Amino acid sequence: MTATRMRRSVDSMSGRLKAILLMCAAVTLFACLDANAKYLGSHFKMPVAEIVWTRFVGQFLLMVALLGPRAVPGLFKTQKFGLQMVRSFLMAATTVCNFVAVQYLRLDQTISIAFLAPLVVALLAGPLLGEYVGWRRALAIVTGFIGILIVIRPGFTQLHPAFAVSFAAMLAYALFMIVTRKLSGFDTPFVTLFYSLLVGVVGGALFAIPQWVWPSNVFECLLLLTLGALGGLGHYLLILAYRLAPASSVSPFLYFQLLSMVSLGYFVFGDTPDRWSLIGSAVVIASGLYLVHRERVAGAADRATALEQQAAL
Repeated sequence: MTATRMRRSVDSMSGRLKAILLMCAAVTLFACLDANAKYLGSHFKMPVAEIVWTRFVGQFLLMVALLGPRAVPGLFKTQKFGLQMVRSFLMAATTVCNFVAVQYLRLDQTISIAFLAPLVVALLAGPLLGEYVGWRRALAIVTGFIGILIVIRPGFTQLHPAFAVSFAAMLAYALFMIVTRKLSGFDTPFVTLFYSLLVGVVGGALFAIPQWVWPSNVFECLLLLTLGALGGLGHYLLILAYRLAPASSVSPFLYFQLLSMVSLGYFVFGDTPDRWSLIGSAVVIASGLYLVHRERVAGAADRATALEQQAAL
C-alpha cells in the first residue's frame, strides 16, 4: 500500500470514528430532551403544549443564531413547499405525541417503540417510494414487531393508553423520514431543517400561550430554556455525522440512545427496565441492524452492477 493510500485509509477511519462519536452524542442529546420534557411535565406539572412550543422556539432561535439572521430569507427558498409543510406537521405530531407518552411511560419503553420507525419505513417504502423489500428484510420487519409485542405484552399486562400515543409518535416519525428522503433531492439539509420547525413554532403558539405557566424557580426556567438547545444541537450533530461517513456506518449507533434512555430513566426517575423490555428491545435492535446490513449488501451489489455496465460500454 502506498503512502497516499495509507493516508486516505487513515483519514477515512478517522472520519468514521468522528461520525460515530457525533452520532452517539446526538442521540444522547435526544435522550436528554425526552428526559427533560418528562421531568418538566411530571415534576413541575408544566403543560405539554408549553413544553413542545418552547422546544421548537428554542431550536428556531438557536438555528438563526448559528447561521446568522442574513441566512434566514434564503432558508424559505424551497422547491417543494407543500411537502415541506407536511414534513413540518409530522415533526410537530411526533414531538407532541412523544412528549405526552413520556409523561406516563418509562423512557426505555418509549424508545423501544420509537426503534420500530426504521422498520416501518422499510415496510412503507414500497407503496410510497417504490422501494420494495425482499423476503429477508420483510422477515426482519415482522421480527421487529414481535420484539415490541414482547415489550408491551398485550393480554398479559394492563396497557396504558400512552402506549397508543407512543405508537402514533413512531408512525408520524416513520412518515417524517419517508418525506425527508423524498425532499433530499430538492432542498438543502438546512432548508429542510428550517421548515421542520415552522408548524411547531407558529401552530404551537395557539395552544401554548393560552395554557402558559411561568416557571416557578431558576432551575425550572433553565430546564425550559435548554429544550431547544438539546433538540437543535442534536439535529446539527446528526447532520455532521452523516456528512463525515456513509449512513450504513453510523446508522447502527442510533441504538446507543437506548443506553442513554435507560441510564437517565434510572438516575433521574428511579425507573428500572424489566427483563421483557430489555429482551424486546434487543429483538427490535437486532432487526434494525439486520436491515442496515441488508441495505449495505444491496448497495454493494448495485455499485458492482453499475461498474460492470460501465466496463461493458
